[in-house]
Amino acid sequence: MTSRTATVSASLLLVSLLAACGSMAPIMPLYSQAMLPAAVQVPAGHKVAMETVGVGDITYQCSAKKDMAGQFEWVFAGPDAKLNDRSGKQVGKYYGPPATWESMDGSRLTATQVAVAPNGMGNIPSQLVKGNPAMGSGAMSGVTYIQRVDTRGGVAPASPCAAGNLGARQTVKYQADYIFYKAL
Repeated sequence: MTSRTATVSASLLLVSLLAACGSMAPIMPLYSQAMLPAAVQVPAGHKVAMETVGVGDITYQCSAKKDMAGQFEWVFAGPDAKLNDRSGKQVGKYYGPPATWESMDGSRLTATQVAVAPNGMGNIPSQLVKGNPAMGSGAMSGVTYIQRVDTRGGVAPASPCAAGNLGARQTVKYQADYIFYKAL
């Protein structure tokens, strides 16, 4: 192939690629606020700052039901999950108690639950929490809300919780998207 032919071929390839890119639809977000229950939608005036996928465990403890003598239940004891970006790279972790989201840059925050909404049988509910002021500077600085959506698994164990196993702990696997918001 001559250098002139190679140059023309390369130019045609570049024009074809540019034309294809120009006709591509914009990349859509992986979820939409409008598709979520109203209770867990983030109030107006906030924008997505970071999207993560939490993958890990939730620990439950067999405890006596409050004000119900002789009755027992599995109670949420705490999470332990990696927070990964959409490409699968770990960018933080989620642990507790208290429930804490921590970036790999060392910034972290806790939050207060605002609302939950069912997310299908066998899945922990979707959740909206309001962020407390972050500790340290970094990715978690300025986070105002965190949504937990697209949950998979994580519900309390199906095994019995009774006087005979009071205090016992069990761990279950789960996955959820954690969407972090900051004020506009």
